[in-house]
Amino acid sequence: MKVLLVGGGGREHAIAMAVARSPKCEKLYCAPGNAGIAQIAECVNIGVMDFGKLVSFALEKSVDFVIVAPDDPLAAGLVDAFEAAGLKAFGPRKDAAILEGSKAFSKDLMKKYGIPTADYENFDDADKALKYLETASYPLVLKADGLALGKGVLICRDHEEAAAGVKQIMQERKFGSAGNRMVIESFMTGREVSVLTFTDGKTIRVMASAQDHKRAKDNDEGLNTGGMGTFSPSPFYTDEIHEWCVEHIYQPTVDAMRSEGRTFKGVIFFGLMLTAEGPKVLEYNARFGDPEAQVVLPRMENDLLEVMEACVNGTLDRIELSFRKEAAVCVVLASDGYPLSYEKGKVISGLENFEGKDDCFCFHAGTKLSDGEVLTNGGRVLGITALGSDLKEARKKAYEATEWVKFENKYMRHDIGKAIDEA
Repeated sequence: MKVLLVGGGGREHAIAMAVARSPKCEKLYCAPGNAGIAQIAECVNIGVMDFGKLVSFALEKSVDFVIVAPDDPLAAGLVDAFEAAGLKAFGPRKDAAILEGSKAFSKDLMKKYGIPTADYENFDDADKALKYLETASYPLVLKADGLALGKGVLICRDHEEAAAGVKQIMQERKFGSAGNRMVIESFMTGREVSVLTFTDGKTIRVMASAQDHKRAKDNDEGLNTGGMGTFSPSPFYTDEIHEWCVEHIYQPTVDAMRSEGRTFKGVIFFGLMLTAEGPKVLEYNARFGDPEAQVVLPRMENDLLEVMEACVNGTLDRIELSFRKEAAVCVVLASDGYPLSYEKGKVISGLENFEGKDDCFCFHAGTKLSDGEVLTNGGRVLGITALGSDLKEARKKAYEATEWVKFENKYMRHDIGKAIDEA
């Protein structure tokens, strides 16, 4: 079948690599793609928010199946646009993508259906939020309601920081229209775990667990980013915790969305906090996490295209997921200065070292081709993923592989997976 993948980051490269392995995939297009994806797919220069051109291209090429990967087009209704044109598309429709598109909606959903999460209040007025802070307990967390590239969350230690945060989000509009509304929630402590799941609106299938590192610098210091590295599985996510979460968090979320008339088909990402009182939901995402996809998908033994089709067709109950026993660690190579200001257009060398490897992968995030050379084209440039017999071996191999690649202003964290040593 002919497949169109929408997106152009490291997550999409991981998806493209998995889809390209499927016997069902005879032709893979990607819009807009990147220099890495171009090695396994035909990239077309159409932006992820250019719905008209994307639909026209899919019809012109007689595409059989579309995969919408990023959050912005999902929240804006790209799957709806493809379906209206008679095309099969993987991902939630607009009315279901609100699960990620509005943190206020997701918090209210959890409250209504008894899904464990932090205590919270929603605000659409900055003055009321500031007044609430006067009697709040600290630390607390401020969240811009809408999509903010994974950066619209502020952890505030005291009233002064929280008041400044409210002004940033709601008055200065640091995160744009995402800050029209805001959630203020109590601060939770414990281990963070990321769990990706497939669902067809009724059945849910859980992928291998992972753990992300959001902060830009070592020891979880610096600004929030889209993710500086990750590992899978999480040693803190036990079988007992898994069973509890399926019963009290995962399936109830799918059922709640269906009860609300917002049947969710696609990937639900559960960001969990393993607190002393039990697992609680930190956040939902309505798609594969990035860089989580870069450690989970290389471990997946299923035909990804087959699983995605089952989600769209409502036949996921016929599929059982299977994952390799090997662990995976991903270290993100970024441009120094990310997530604030950074230079682009730096030549990348050493990519040939990954050719033919089945235990080390180089996923392109912010790259482009120019006159036969691969150049940096974003804050997060590459995701270096390695498989190992256990997490420690995978971590060692991943960091060794980061040395194979060179580019000016290369930056990375040196403590990805350090929690492994504490498990």
